[in-house]
Amino acid sequence: MSNTPKTLAIAGALAAAFATHAAAPAHAQEAKEKCYGVSLAGQNDCAAGPGTTCAGTSTVDYQGNAWTLVPAGTCADVELPEGRMGSLEPLERDLPA
Repeated sequence: MSNTPKTLAIAGALAAAFATHAAAPAHAQEAKEKCYGVSLAGQNDCAAGPGTTCAGTSTVDYQGNAWTLVPAGTCADVELPEGRMGSLEPLERDLPA
């Protein structure tokens, strides 16, 4: 009996494992957190408050109840115009009229 089929099977399994690892984007492994009040209008990831559905539904820049995913540990350091800062909790500022 030949070792060729067994060798091909092992080589194929290793190739598949390496391809799967290489195909995963590096940022997918990075921890993220929800950061409220940092997204521009229409660029939020989700939760843009009452009357909206999800991603891309914020209507005001830096809308306090809309969040965007940012690298973990960076939300409070996000600096915005007029002294605004990002928050890990929904904010009552910059809500649509």
